Amino acid sequence: MALRLTLPQARQIAVRAQLLDRGRPEHIVDVVRQLTLLQIDPTAAVAPNADLVLWSRIGASYRPEELKRELEEERSLFELDALIRPMEDLPLFLAGMAAFPVRERTREWLHANDRFRVDVLARLRDAGPLRSRNIPDTCVVPWASTGWTNNRNVTQLLEILVLRGEVAIARREGRERFFDLAERVYPAGVAPLPLEEARRIRDERRLRSLGIARTKAPEQPIEPVHVGQAGEDAVVDGVPGSWRVDPEAIGVPFEGGRTALLSPFDRLIYDRVRAQALFGFEYVLEMYKPAAQRRWGYFALPILSGDRLVGKLDALADRKRGVLTVHAVHEDVPFSTAIRDDVERELDDLATWLGLTR
Repeated sequence: MALRLTLPQARQIAVRAQLLDRGRPEHIVDVVRQLTLLQIDPTAAVAPNADLVLWSRIGASYRPEELKRELEEERSLFELDALIRPMEDLPLFLAGMAAFPVRERTREWLHANDRFRVDVLARLRDAGPLRSRNIPDTCVVPWASTGWTNNRNVTQLLEILVLRGEVAIARREGRERFFDLAERVYPAGVAPLPLEEARRIRDERRLRSLGIARTKAPEQPIEPVHVGQAGEDAVVDGVPGSWRVDPEAIGVPFEGGRTALLSPFDRLIYDRVRAQALFGFEYVLEMYKPAAQRRWGYFALPILSGDRLVGKLDALADRKRGVLTVHAVHEDVPFSTAIRDDVERELDDLATWLGLTR
């Protein structure tokens, strides 16, 4: 029999699972372990996504150089397919790496360029870590695409070899990635889990990080938003659809929420259908729209208050001028004085953390 949840209960489970309730975590690795991932996105209208997500959880004590250290020196985290994950989760992905690529076209291109692959691995073994532009292009058959990857043979091969587990991203300098042999980045002796077991555990980990999720959803390009059969069946009063809930989250008291400014890529709102169903929150990332067609702003930050998503912040960090400009605060619901004061404090904290004048 399905568990029955009230709408506030479902929202509170989701907020607590994403570490956005009153208590703040202290350590980066603990945050990534619970969230399972940080998405890397180059947009920095306010701050890069990974940094915004960590700031919204840890607070102003978080420093971006700490994330860099965990990735490049401590090796407690690793980057794969534009996502940062805990290194302890590597076995969950190794089996999928061994089976990559699954698309026939990619397999054929890789087979035709096997000599190219050997050349790149040898170059990395001798001189890595290297940027893609420091690796000679010796391909036999160029990569064909109607998009920006057309004839970008070195970059395309490196992407494939990372997803195959032969190459790994050793570090970044700004937006540039440095590639090296996976054996010099990943810990030695890590064995893959069987593929089906790994998928089951990943579903369970994803549900634990979301608290409550849709049973089924269309495939997403970055990370699924559905969790399969993980957890337990649930229904949410007044909300259609089939849901799965983390059983460990049931009955855990919600010890108060707080106000937080979220990244547009934050996992609390990443599944727009779930955000609409549970929070009544409509959101579209408008950076790709002409300015005249935007309702909320180029890179509007969702505003969380307690267990409700209450609005969007349209702000821009001008680092050359040293200013954080607030264009608008859009209220989805009328703000109380307390909410307005909390948002003001978060804005001040954001400006201080960025080292900018508001």
